[in-house]
Amino acid sequence: MGLQYLDKKGRPLVAVTGMGVVTSLGRGKAVNWQGLTSGSSGIRHITRFPTDGLRTTIAGTVESAASQPYSAYELASEIAEDAIAEALVQAGLDTGEGFDGPLFIATPPSEFEWPLLSELYRNGSPVEGGTAYARMLAAARTGKFEGMARHLEFASIASRLQDRFGTKGEPISLCTACASGATAIQMGVEAIRRGETQMALCGATDATVHPEGLVRFSLLSALSTKNDTPEKASKPFSRNRDGFVIAEGAGAVVVESLASAEARGAAVLGIVLGCGEKADDYHRTRSKPDGSAIIGAIRGAMVDAGLETVDYVNAHGTSTPENDKMEYFSLRAVLGNTLDRTPVSSNKSMVGHTLIAAGAVEAVFSLLTLANGILPPTVNYDDPDPELPLDVVPNTSRAAEVNSVLSNSFGFGGQNACLVFSSLKEAVS
Repeated sequence: MGLQYLDKKGRPLVAVTGMGVVTSLGRGKAVNWQGLTSGSSGIRHITRFPTDGLRTTIAGTVESAASQPYSAYELASEIAEDAIAEALVQAGLDTGEGFDGPLFIATPPSEFEWPLLSELYRNGSPVEGGTAYARMLAAARTGKFEGMARHLEFASIASRLQDRFGTKGEPISLCTACASGATAIQMGVEAIRRGETQMALCGATDATVHPEGLVRFSLLSALSTKNDTPEKASKPFSRNRDGFVIAEGAGAVVVESLASAEARGAAVLGIVLGCGEKADDYHRTRSKPDGSAIIGAIRGAMVDAGLETVDYVNAHGTSTPENDKMEYFSLRAVLGNTLDRTPVSSNKSMVGHTLIAAGAVEAVFSLLTLANGILPPTVNYDDPDPELPLDVVPNTSRAAEVNSVLSNSFGFGGQNACLVFSSLKEAVS
């Protein structure tokens, strides 16, 4: 392998040769990029189910093209298939002969969602003197409700994707909360660096806009309650931010060694130059006050990439009071005074927080930023927080020369993963 195919640490350079995305802005890179750069919002009032009595009644939903009634499993699988199919077409690997590498896919925790729970409650097998739970348990044991297992098997989405796309080996399902999408990409990169494969299919998907999801996050006081104007509710880094907006989406990338990409004549969309991760055990939802885990993940990605600065930060930027503050102070700790001239914007201001999918969705957006030289804005930035002095690319996109991007993903449970993407020119210079 020639030196031009190795990074500064002597490892194979890992190229991105295909990518796909689905969000509340639409299906596919073109519609998403047009929406992002024009400052459009995909956040709207929920119509999928009654919202009476809920504190939050808005979300960034993706409506199913096929499945009725709503099923989180079906929709998450559907949009993951769309994102992966788009990535394979761009990579020139949609041959129908199977993908010559492993699948790393981040998916939500397995669970019954509200329609199935309701059906079980109403129609579950009778149990003498039994509670509703006993009736549901009996129904599960008798197999009365066909297809129930796929909702409870964590690997069910991965298995479905492997069946469709013919990936090699046992597919890897993972969930590291809102860092999951970035973790999936990191696992693919590391497999290539170790020489275990020449290419990998990495992605993440989430379709968790249902009553239980809203109630859970509301109980944590994590969601915005600005229901009157949905498109204005997500306002990262603003003084009047009050919580994130839950959303659905999927993102996928084809990663392969640069040597493999060039050997088959594939266009290189960018290089995954660095990966960093660090976790803490401080709290189920809150970050450790000293920011050590977030700082460690950012610093780890920068060190792994061999860079001291980047041209742009695709922020985690959830619009919660604590997370945005922690992200600012952690970026300041790692980037120092260079942060003053580094633009930092949040796509979540427009698409909402896609939870498990966020790291993969925002990886695609980071790569589109590299390719097009346009910084997506942070919309709804009308009341700047003086404690977070950042160039958030306020409200309007901006042209810029971008050769390196840091993409941050921070999750509940202290799980944090960061990725550095670069142009090929930056990687081999």
